[in-house]
Amino acid sequence: MIHIAEKSDALMPSDRNGRARTSAWIFAALNSVEPQIQNLAELDLFHAREAWAPMRRPMALEAAQKRLAAVENWLGNRDYLEDRFTAADLMMTTVLRIPRHNRHRLRSAVLKAYLERCESRPAFQKAMADHLRPFEATAA
Repeated sequence: MIHIAEKSDALMPSDRNGRARTSAWIFAALNSVEPQIQNLAELDLFHAREAWAPMRRPMALEAAQKRLAAVENWLGNRDYLEDRFTAADLMMTTVLRIPRHNRHRLRSAVLKAYLERCESRPAFQKAMADHLRPFEATAA
């Protein structure tokens, strides 16, 4: 993602500080937020019937909520992680989509609005349609 973003001013600012912040948010999405959300999703989707899962889930939920709260606090009234949409928002959107199985995955109005804003971008809509097309053709 960083390699691609560095080649596009649309995905990464050209100034040194902006590039560093965008890169930092990409790493944060993948290394701080995603592991916690993925752990919770794995419990819900693959281990829900295991005897130990109900004991593990509260800890996993707390860890995920802690990371999501940090993102929410940073966003505050911002539309995006930085002053404009960047590759960091692409990565964070991808991470926030992981718990789609849970209707109440994002209880935060700030995070819900952020995710909806990022997903409603025309480029995201096109990329998702292109990605899903082969699966839809196979299902038909």
